[in-house]
Amino acid sequence: MGLLKHPLLIFVISFAVLSLASWIGTVQRARRQQEQDIREYGVVENSTLTLLGLIIAFTFSMAIARFDQRKQMEATEANTIGTEYLRVSLLPSADSANARALLVKYLDQRMAYYVTRNEEELAQIEADTSRLQAELWASVQAPAVSNPPNPVLALAVAGMNDVLDSQGYAQAAWLNRIPAEAWGLMGAIALLANLLLGYTSKTFERERLLLMVMPFVLSIAFFLIADIDSPRWGLIHVRPQNLESLAASLHPPAAKP
Repeated sequence: MGLLKHPLLIFVISFAVLSLASWIGTVQRARRQQEQDIREYGVVENSTLTLLGLIIAFTFSMAIARFDQRKQMEATEANTIGTEYLRVSLLPSADSANARALLVKYLDQRMAYYVTRNEEELAQIEADTSRLQAELWASVQAPAVSNPPNPVLALAVAGMNDVLDSQGYAQAAWLNRIPAEAWGLMGAIALLANLLLGYTSKTFERERLLLMVMPFVLSIAFFLIADIDSPRWGLIHVRPQNLESLAASLHPPAAKP
């Protein structure tokens, strides 16, 4: 899965390999001049390209669905944190102030999680997030245990549980990627299709540049799928717009000089 973190590298490798496959096909064609044999391979080529197009369309829809899921989880996180920020006002005043301060810190960590691309920074963010989650739970657990059973306190505890759950759902959405096996199958069919394309070309010298079109188009398709499916290292990202909007409403405005 390491290669799938770099969509641009996928484009370069795909174009090189598929172009080489087309060239190998033309070399094999030059050695065999039977037109009947070429026409029979043309039928196989059309079927292979049709199957490849269907698989690319299906894989693209998988990537889009995962991208939309990540966007939805980001909005859900913002909603649950904002709701809990209001609910903790039901706690005793000291506990309420502590819980709100922790929620603001937690919100900052969640925004950082969405925008960082540094592995070391990501590990630190995840560690800080886990620590803050434990503190957040303790901030509502202590008043709930020390006071008599109260449906108002239970509401604040349930809201904090939603905050912690939403982070887990968001992380699961980020880890939900297109399987490597699907990439391997799509790549194998694309390789075979370009071999057949080169083999069925009529004149290699005249169509040399034309044979680069199919590898180039397929490489762009692979790049786009990989980019959408890569939540952190691609060009298309899920921006924490809802979290940023919530943070702007929770952070006090800076004092003017």
